[in-house]
Amino acid sequence: MFKRSFHSKDRAGKSVRPSKRSFREDQKLKLQQKLDSPPVGSTLTSPIITLVVGHEPRIFAAHEDVLSLSPFFTAALKGQFYESTTKRVALPDEDPQIFSCILEYLYKGDYYPRLLFNKRRASFELEDAQDPHSIGGRGSVESTVDIPGAGGALLKDTVIYCAAERYGLDELKRLALRKQGLQSGITVDVILRSARFAYDNTPDSDSKLRAHYLALIIRSRKTFKRSGTMQMEMEIGGSKLFFDLFVAMCNHVDDIVDIGNNRSPKTI
Repeated sequence: MFKRSFHSKDRAGKSVRPSKRSFREDQKLKLQQKLDSPPVGSTLTSPIITLVVGHEPRIFAAHEDVLSLSPFFTAALKGQFYESTTKRVALPDEDPQIFSCILEYLYKGDYYPRLLFNKRRASFELEDAQDPHSIGGRGSVESTVDIPGAGGALLKDTVIYCAAERYGLDELKRLALRKQGLQSGITVDVILRSARFAYDNTPDSDSKLRAHYLALIIRSRKTFKRSGTMQMEMEIGGSKLFFDLFVAMCNHVDDIVDIGNNRSPKTI
């Protein structure tokens, strides 16, 4: 799971106003073509499914064929979550604001704010970045969400990544991870809380989101080692995060030693 070195892929240039195109435009176009010109009995002509989401229920509606792009919903429409007489699916444990992003992705191939490619700078950026002169994305307010029971704000893209894991949407996982890489100015407590959430809601085989947090902490180690929040979290423990972090740090040190040994052989 752990690579021997960590290269930052989380940087973005200052936002400007040149021409832009959206991320994976070809995928989005294919999805839109399916929606604009559906065959009989498919997509927009398929049955409307009602989705009841959250503990304080919010009602959503979506086409059956669109939902069936997700293996989870393909199974759910045949299983215990589905009331066939009313064409209704109950998702009591899902957060409505996150599920809204999932539906937006299923219909459009992205979710707000969209990931855009800046042709002039040859880099990705997020739609409607708050400060066009700042490095990174939306800022701490728009980049976080409050999920009941989480104990505080979480990074929105992390929560979407975990939802995409549940729904079997691998492309959405990649999109959410790329968007999260454009964030900056996130506080230590939000990062650690989001990392714990990621560990609690992804399988041990996950090698993307978990590794993203490990690399982030290592790159920002001067900030984290001064943080009382980091000390408290490590003393509390209860998460595989900190053992994985130890292993990743050891690998990082080994890389440095190997580079040094190649120049002038020595041991540590």
